[in-house]
Amino acid sequence: MSQDQAPLRVGTRASLLARTQSGHVADALRAALGREVVLVEVTTEGDITSAPLSSLGGVGVFVSALRDALLRGDVDIAVHSLKDIPTYPTEGITLAAVPLREDPRDVVVARDGLTLGELPAGSRVGTGSLRRSAQLHALGLGLEIVDIRGNVDTRIGKVTSGELDAVLLARAGLARTGRLDAVTEVLDPLQMLPAPGQGALAVECRSDDEFLVDQVRGALDDTRTRSAVTAERIVLAALEAGCSAPVGALAEIAEGEHGDELWVRAIALSSDGAAAVRKSATGTPDDAVGVGQRLAAEMLEEGADTLITERVS
Repeated sequence: MSQDQAPLRVGTRASLLARTQSGHVADALRAALGREVVLVEVTTEGDITSAPLSSLGGVGVFVSALRDALLRGDVDIAVHSLKDIPTYPTEGITLAAVPLREDPRDVVVARDGLTLGELPAGSRVGTGSLRRSAQLHALGLGLEIVDIRGNVDTRIGKVTSGELDAVLLARAGLARTGRLDAVTEVLDPLQMLPAPGQGALAVECRSDDEFLVDQVRGALDDTRTRSAVTAERIVLAALEAGCSAPVGALAEIAEGEHGDELWVRAIALSSDGAAAVRKSATGTPDDAVGVGQRLAAEMLEEGADTLITERVS
């Protein structure tokens, strides 16, 4: 069998969500390229520890093992949740495609069908995200925020068992695994800005496999999604250079008077939510990098780099 007839090997984490996401990518590649595609499970550091993500440094904790497998030639393609990948480039690896994005908003899964605002003061709310925790604090609802780990079912189970009153999750993960029935509220970005890149997937190839990069890009890449997440991640990259504060960002493309317009909102907070810098910027989708850079510069001028987060040890 020649190389172009061999099955494409798609590297994925072993979790249900990761396999489901990678399965969607595999299905799209089969349809577009007419080749067999197989999933190859890879265990990452984030999968084998129960420590809080913040204590692991967060960035790249679910990514490096997949990238190592890609560079070794164990897999041909790696699929990640885009919000998990570092903002800086990695030698030898190309972001070949960013498929059409799922709804990026955060959701509440609470007991008794409650919304966030209906939870009594003192209710125990679980999240493993510094960004969500800080924004929850900023809402001033008097909730007890509990650090949690685990897959979607594990987290929802903490609510159904009564251990927690609610958990916050990404809507995209629940949509992809068929669990939207558990959602009791979808949070408006005015309350809770999502993580940069949330709801989007990153499909990576080896940079020297130019033919496959072109094939994957042509089959999967959504230009509007790529433009939006590029702006969000530029903001994150600029803020991470000078601060380790929780950061949320959301870019949307809407029709304007002179064509499509890219609108980006972002927030950086102190860990306790007591201080925050929130800004927005607009531009054209083909200037996503410039829009993100201008927004980040304005946030840094407002003191975003002083909002340092105390890491959990």
